[in-house]
Amino acid sequence: MEDSLPLHVCHVQTLSKFINRSHVLLHSIALAFLIYYRISFLLQDQDPNAKATHLFLPRLLVFASELLLSFIWLLDQAFRWRPVTRTVFPERLPEDDKLPAIDVFICTTDPDKEPTVEVMNTVLSAMALDYPPKKLHVYLSDDGGSPINLYGMKEVYSFARWWLPFCRKHRIKTRSPETYFSGSKDDDEGSESSEFMFERRKIQERYEIFKESIANVRGKVDGSRITARDHPSLIEVIQDNSNDKVQVDQVKIPLLVYVAREKRPSHSHHFKAGALNVLQRVSCMLSNSPYILVLDCDMYCNDPTSARRAMCFHLDSKISPLLAFVQFPQRFRNISKSDIYDSQLRMIFSVQWQGIDGLKGPILSGTGFYIKRVSICGRSIQDIDLEELKQSFGSSNELIKSLLGNYKSNALNVQHRLLEETQLLASCTYEKDTKWGKEVGFLYDSVVEDYLTGFTLHCKGWTSVYCDPSRPQFLGNGTTNLNDCLIQGMRWSSGLAEVGFSKFCPLIYGPPRMSIFVSMCYGYYAFSALLYFLPLWCFATIPQLCLLNDIPLYPKVSNSYFVIFLFIFLSSISKNLQEVLATGGSFQTWRNEQRIWMMKSITSHLYGSLDAIMKRIGMREASFLPTNKVEDAEQVKLYKMGKFDFQTSNMFLVPMVSLIILNLVSFIGGLVRVIFVGNWDQMLVQVFISFYILVMNFPIIEAMIIRKDKGRVRPSVTVLSAMFSTIFLLLGCIIFCC
Repeated sequence: MEDSLPLHVCHVQTLSKFINRSHVLLHSIALAFLIYYRISFLLQDQDPNAKATHLFLPRLLVFASELLLSFIWLLDQAFRWRPVTRTVFPERLPEDDKLPAIDVFICTTDPDKEPTVEVMNTVLSAMALDYPPKKLHVYLSDDGGSPINLYGMKEVYSFARWWLPFCRKHRIKTRSPETYFSGSKDDDEGSESSEFMFERRKIQERYEIFKESIANVRGKVDGSRITARDHPSLIEVIQDNSNDKVQVDQVKIPLLVYVAREKRPSHSHHFKAGALNVLQRVSCMLSNSPYILVLDCDMYCNDPTSARRAMCFHLDSKISPLLAFVQFPQRFRNISKSDIYDSQLRMIFSVQWQGIDGLKGPILSGTGFYIKRVSICGRSIQDIDLEELKQSFGSSNELIKSLLGNYKSNALNVQHRLLEETQLLASCTYEKDTKWGKEVGFLYDSVVEDYLTGFTLHCKGWTSVYCDPSRPQFLGNGTTNLNDCLIQGMRWSSGLAEVGFSKFCPLIYGPPRMSIFVSMCYGYYAFSALLYFLPLWCFATIPQLCLLNDIPLYPKVSNSYFVIFLFIFLSSISKNLQEVLATGGSFQTWRNEQRIWMMKSITSHLYGSLDAIMKRIGMREASFLPTNKVEDAEQVKLYKMGKFDFQTSNMFLVPMVSLIILNLVSFIGGLVRVIFVGNWDQMLVQVFISFYILVMNFPIIEAMIIRKDKGRVRPSVTVLSAMFSTIFLLLGCIIFCC
């Protein structure tokens, strides 16, 4: 009877669905009236009037921006069409010996930006998952080929012999030792007995020795570090080499493997996607598990039950044949109360992913997902002949045998029989003339390999599910400074726009292969950068120039169509605020999200879109800048105080400060004009736009004028921005007045 009970249930959020669909209806009607007004107004101005030419161009630009924003808003509503939540029942899973095996892939690149101790904590937390140890295999991909990471893996193995039994015995939930010993309260720390406290102290002492040993070896190996872009492959199954043999035979430890693929300047390495594909091939030789957990090096397992939760979906007979992956949300442990950079990505993981889960499942999100190995093999390999298999997967006979399920390896024969084979699989030339990165594995056409790979999986008929338990299953580090926030946004914008401009354009490639709603969701992300930066640059400049030159762009307050514009503005603001409050946020959360959205739209989205266009036309090569995981004490202090750190590149600062100066001049000049001329009825909207931009971006004004700390806007940037604003104002006067 118990076997017939479901492993999970899905609940449609009925109230949210009703609110969302009602809002879509009302807002769409208002947009239809706005479009009618704009078209009729543009046609109405086609008369031989002296000022008609000057009226037509700015109104056309504003109307085009309104259409772009309306279109991206429409795509965004697909996420809200059918939001769902899911509940799992891990206690109903089969016995441990019947559970499938899992390979864990952890990716790291730069030990300077991704501290080794932090990476090893992620490895330890993965090894300590609540899952049969013999069915758990942990792989670290070290793309930098750093000796310190290899040394750290060996130290991890030794420390795990003590850490894992301690976690299992006392049912510790927080299985990253750094977090556990940092003083954070573990809500299920069951025993305060003297025995428990004694064991805890001993483990903590061993952990301090573990950290000290890594710190000591860093100074010795830093000078001899192999060049990150030029090193041979190295694959090592980590085994115990210590003299301390206490409990060695009693402790069951998952297979632990270090993988540094070969990298040469003359060969493209395809960033994270390339590393993941090497891990797939190597793991096929060593463990060949049917399921894979992918983690970023700073995203440790915060709850050991994630594997069993994922299996509640993968082993559910009603959905499992078509289920490609289970996506968990990305949560972050270093988020401040104000979260001025929107590092928690609340909109994505608390609203949009629940919505698309009610359609065909969430978009693959880079980390924290359990994926079925066979789903990324391109198609059913059982139906392909041997020659075609080699054309797809390469020339390795051992790899083909493993993929077909005719070969089962283990850690012992790796050292003797398969060492050369795994070296070949990790070489930079193995993928030549194969389908790796094109049809097999994680795809190479974009630096956001997760988004593109997930999209093609959904196009092939696979589905996914979103699992968001109350306790975060994985915790990482969010960005705590403006520079990293904007660089990260630029990288994502570039990668997503690349897909939008490619043959995989979701709005063209998607509809014949998936529902229109899912295509709209993918299309939203593919074109959001382009469709946000163009309108926002327009609304931050055109109404302001027209205000200073006495050119009205909006209906008078006394005009009945003014109500339409007011309704659209309030409708957008109130719906967004409602979603923020419904997901546990506050008015301050909403304000900060709006502010960083504006900043990203005029900088990250602009540069990301231009970068994608240049890459598509062959003007530059793809690049990938990893986010710095090393915390700067002063930057963290400013972040926790809710103050922006404007120690960032001029390419980001100058556009923001220039637009603020432009809007400041426009607001003051427009307000004076309205007071003395008395045409407030005609110019109120344009005065309000400048006022709204200034209020929402007050931290920039504060950093220009008031602040004296290191995070202020540098005076040289203010002067340079003032020059650009002056030139822009003069050009506006020439265009709109001459």
